[in-house]
Order: sequence, then structure tokens, then C-alpha cells
Amino acid sequence: MADRFFPNTMPDFVAAATSLSGDDDGGTVSAPGDSSPAKLLAMPYPVLSESFKRAALDLKETMVVETWGVTRQRVRDFALYTGSLGTAFSLFRSYQITSNSNDLALCSQIIRACDSASSGSRDVTFICGRAGVCALGAVVAKYVGDTRSLTHYVNHFKEIKLSRSTPDELLYGRAGFLWACLFLNKHIGDGTVPSSTMRAVADEIFKNGRALAKRGGKSPLMFEWYGEKYWGAAHGLAGIMHVLMHLELKPDEMEDVKGTLKYMIRNRFPSGNYPSSEEDRNRDVLVHWCHGAPGIALTLVKAAEVFRDDEFLRAAVDAAEVVWNRGLLRRVGICHGISGNAYVFLSLYRVTGNEEFLYRAKAFACFLLDRALKLISTGEMHGGDNPYSLFEGIGGMAYLFLDMVEPSAARFPAYEL
Repeated sequence: MADRFFPNTMPDFVAAATSLSGDDDGGTVSAPGDSSPAKLLAMPYPVLSESFKRAALDLKETMVVETWGVTRQRVRDFALYTGSLGTAFSLFRSYQITSNSNDLALCSQIIRACDSASSGSRDVTFICGRAGVCALGAVVAKYVGDTRSLTHYVNHFKEIKLSRSTPDELLYGRAGFLWACLFLNKHIGDGTVPSSTMRAVADEIFKNGRALAKRGGKSPLMFEWYGEKYWGAAHGLAGIMHVLMHLELKPDEMEDVKGTLKYMIRNRFPSGNYPSSEEDRNRDVLVHWCHGAPGIALTLVKAAEVFRDDEFLRAAVDAAEVVWNRGLLRRVGICHGISGNAYVFLSLYRVTGNEEFLYRAKAFACFLLDRALKLISTGEMHGGDNPYSLFEGIGGMAYLFLDMVEPSAARFPAYEL
């Protein structure tokens, strides 16, 4: 199992430096140990933040060249997960951090190409489907001030149809479509997607989850994807519950969501990690956003906010401890890599204000800043099957570094709103 992650030898917590030398004379800080991540961690945050920003912008440029320039501005894969829309999403985040209008203009251009490439797609979600193109397109059009494009994207979003065979999970299913609706309403305005549309989708999710749960098991809700009852964020309970908690739920629905999450907490591994599925309850291996403690921790943080129940916050903190000990994965990306795992600490920092969680997010980010590209070049770290993409490759690292500039505003891309 240890070959999946690097041993975490960083201190559990070190208080942040307040000046470059302790007396504001512009000197340097000495750090315990000789490791470069430790030296980076010893920097005052304004200095470290600038390092993250510079690295993020360099990685963003590489991402643009490799996914847009090399292809001669043709879209081979439109999806946010592995394709061009992920580049556009990263450019949008860069614009939010830097106010560089060139990023926004290029973002709009890439989305237009994705719009053409996805016009016949039957995939309906934000992360892997047509809904992501239309939703992000509408939001960016609003920022640009292009009312014609805004109307175009919103109208095309409303043409997206879910079929009876649409699954319920996040990456390809109803929950992923609902997330796109929530994103649109947050950035364009409540009612952009009518509540009746969202309620109909939620009703179907609850109906399906209750029906499968009644066939056996002790969870109020259960779902299948390709015959397996997943627990994680990408295909399972955590991702679906996370989206549902953003809606106005009926009392019985709230109880079902709470009961499902408490079922997961009761049946986690002794280590604090979580099974990837009902069928895989004996293998404590995966510590990814998609499967395992990281994605479930983000959902538990949301539950603590929504339900004001300390049990969920305690469970999220327990899951974060798993991520701290086993989350320096030998992969770089957002979905199943160090970049995604860092967001567990950022999420907990946002809701608790506890500096220990900010420190741990910095520690993971500093590890990447210092070592990721070297480790990828030597083959000690996997750069991803799509090495420049948002969810699998260095695009995720760029996005994390951008979020580290303003950590209290950080959100896991396409998961936390």
C-alpha cells in the first residue's frame, strides 16, 4: 500500500512565520530540517503566496500551449475532466485571481470551440458533459458582458434532456447535471434554472436511492453505477449527497441524507478511511477524491455546515488525518492526486478557521511546488494519463496553486460551490 504514496515526514503543525526574518529586515528564515518543502513552509505567507502564483501562471501557460496551441485550437476532448473545458475553467480561475483580461478572452474562445465540439453530446453533467460547456459559457459571457452569448448558452443549457437511463452519480449522472444548475444559479442569478427543473431531478434521485436501499442494506439511500454501489465523490454516495445538500430539501429527504452519511461514518475502516463501494468493504487502499476519505471528507464538511451536527465535523477531521498520513499520492492531479487531497485541509480551514488545516494545505502544496515536476520527470510520480488536464494532470496543480493565493476562498473545482 505504501507504494501508492510518499511518506509524509513533514511536521504535523508549525506556526506560520510573520516576517522574513522575525524582525522585518528582509532576511531569510531557517527551517527545521534540510528539505525544500520545509524551507518553503517557513516563508511568511505573502512571500509563499507569490511563489504559488508565479508557479500557477507558468503551469497555466503550459496547459494552454499543450491543450490548445499544439492542437491548433481544435478541440479533441471537450470535457472539463480531461479536455479543453478544463483549460477554460483554469483560465477563468486565473482571471478571478489576477484580473488579467487576456485570460478571460482566451477562456471565451476555448468555450466557443467546446460548444461546437459538444453540440451532439448526450453527456449531461458539468464535469464530463454538455452542461459544463453551457454553464461555464454563460457565466464567462456574463463576466465579458456578452449578452448575446449569455442568452445562447442559457438557452442551450435548457435544451439538455435527461433520460430514464441517466445514472444518478456526479460524473455522468443526475447529480452532475444538478451541480451545473447550481453553478448557473449562483453566478447568473437564482431562477436561471427554475427550481421546478431541479426539484424534478432531485425527486428522481431520491426515488431511485430509496428503491435500491429497500432491496437490502441499512442505508436510507443507495445507488448503483455499472452494477457497483459506490461510496465516493465521483460515482457514489458522497458525490450525490454533496449535491443534494445544496438544495431545499423536505424534512424526510434531509433525514435520508443525514442517515446515509451516518451509515458511512459507522461503517468506515478502523483507520478512518472509507470503502470505495459496498462490494469492496475489506480493502483499505484508496485515498483519493474519487474513492476514499478525501472526497467523503469534503461532503462531511458540507454536512457539518448544513446540519450543524458536530458528528459530521468530527468525522471530516478524522478523514483529514487519513489524508495527512496517506495522501501524498504518487500522482499530481485533482481526482486522484496530491492536488485534490490538499482541498480537504482548505475546506476544513474555511469552516473552522483552524490554522493547522491551512498549514497542512500549504504543506501539500509546497511538496508539489518543490518536487512534483522533478518526480514526474524521473518517473517517481505519475503525471496523469492526460498530463495537462484539470482533473488528471498538472492543470489540477495549477488550479490548486491559484487557490493557495486566497486560501479562504478556495473551492474544490466543480465540486464545492
